[in-house]
Amino acid sequence: MVNLRLSFRNIRRAGLKTWLNSFVLSIVFVAMIGLNGIIVGMNRSSINNLKNALYGGGQYWHQNYDPYNPSTIEKSHAQPAEEIKALIDEGKALPIMITQGALYPQKRIKNILIKGIDPEQKILNLPAERLRIKTDTIPALIGTRMAESSQLKNNDIVTLRWRDKDGTFDAGDIKIVHVMNNLVPGVDNGQIWIPFQKLQEMMGTQEHATIVVIQQDLEPPFKKTGVWELKSLTYLLKDLEAMKQIQIFSYAFMYLLLLFMALLAVFDTQVLSIFRRKREIGMLMALGMERKNVIKLFTLEGALHGVLSLIIGAIYATPYLIWSAKSGIKLPESAGDFGMAISTTLYPMYGWKIIIGSALLMLVSVTVVSYFPSRRISDIEPQKVLAGRQE
Repeated sequence: MVNLRLSFRNIRRAGLKTWLNSFVLSIVFVAMIGLNGIIVGMNRSSINNLKNALYGGGQYWHQNYDPYNPSTIEKSHAQPAEEIKALIDEGKALPIMITQGALYPQKRIKNILIKGIDPEQKILNLPAERLRIKTDTIPALIGTRMAESSQLKNNDIVTLRWRDKDGTFDAGDIKIVHVMNNLVPGVDNGQIWIPFQKLQEMMGTQEHATIVVIQQDLEPPFKKTGVWELKSLTYLLKDLEAMKQIQIFSYAFMYLLLLFMALLAVFDTQVLSIFRRKREIGMLMALGMERKNVIKLFTLEGALHGVLSLIIGAIYATPYLIWSAKSGIKLPESAGDFGMAISTTLYPMYGWKIIIGSALLMLVSVTVVSYFPSRRISDIEPQKVLAGRQE
């Protein structure tokens, strides 16, 4: 208790030096919470957008389908198994047919993926109902990125070439009935969406599909049946999880660097304080205070800088963190161009685990850094200090 009172008195008497050290530490504390909240918010936003627009509650893939190997696409379609077809008939699953094609916009050629989707579907958050339009050409949806790269817009008519199930090339005109502003690059870049039944006619197939998307919150009834294999959300989102770990490592390195710089200031302050207060230390020892208690006194003073930094950080950062979590942070429209399915308004998520963990890391780090220079007190001889013979 005596050490605590003396520590409070000493840091109060230090004045501006105490406030500057504590404020610098508070910036690091707030940065740790803020950056982690942004990472978690970005990850949650990406997961929700991917589930809503592309993955649903998981997917069944044809066993030959590999989205990273275009040569597999032509042979990766078949009629859904009876168990899957039952889910489709109940409106709990959505078949999607995928094939390769080529567009000829502005006298250029652009290789694309053609995706067939049911205009009446309710599984994915896509404006498939726009494909209900009656037209002499093939109605098609494209995304804003696809529209920009191919220089197409609403009501444009462009030639499409494809190859049917027998390998025969065919061509026809498509009409862009809608340009959708979708946040997920996986439903936009290099692809068009046309009615499912129309694609069956073009391919010469009957109810074939490449993937089947399951309704969200529906437990997949089986993992494999015939040529169909379940791809769970864990599998589908593994790339996103890997990217999240890279982001966490990058941000961790940055705020650890900030923490190191802040702790260096605390270390220097402690060394200077011990050097300038040798007479005070000698007096305390001469009055009967044990060396270990004097070391505890100076270590506690350093730890109190950490406590004060948490209080300062809470005062100026709490209103902003609460506001940003509720109102969100506006991002530029080009945010999705970096390959992440994040919304233009990002809502950071600040959990108690990161807040408590950051606070404990701050307090432990400051305490440890304050202890090491305090060990020099063990070399001080009080009689020489009071006599002015020890520097």
